[in-house]
Amino acid sequence: QVQLVESGGGLVQAGGSLRLSCAASGSISSINVMGWYRQAPGKQRELVAIITSTRATNYADSVKGRFTISRDNAKNTVYLQMNSLKPEDTAVYYCNLKAIGFNLWGQGTQVTVSP
Repeated sequence: QVQLVESGGGLVQAGGSLRLSCAASGSISSINVMGWYRQAPGKQRELVAIITSTRATNYADSVKGRFTISRDNAKNTVYLQMNSLKPEDTAVYYCNLKAIGFNLWGQGTQVTVSP
């Protein structure tokens, strides 16, 4: 059974940085898309960034130039480097894995950015 384990959230001041990690355990197709979504209180879950197994990427406009998504295919791990964080980046961040036959979510990790 495939599972996603996230780490790296926390509290940081505005302008600071955090790095999120998400490791997929179990057997998954080598052709997949991994990504990060976030959900702030009272808002819908939204795309932050995604990366394909060939390392093509897509970012939300609100994070372009500040966040970088990357992956290690050998470790089935995706990373999100978040720089120049803003209070509006505060949310629960969810890792996502899409592959043939399934769409899997992590448990979420809280990111809080103080003014």
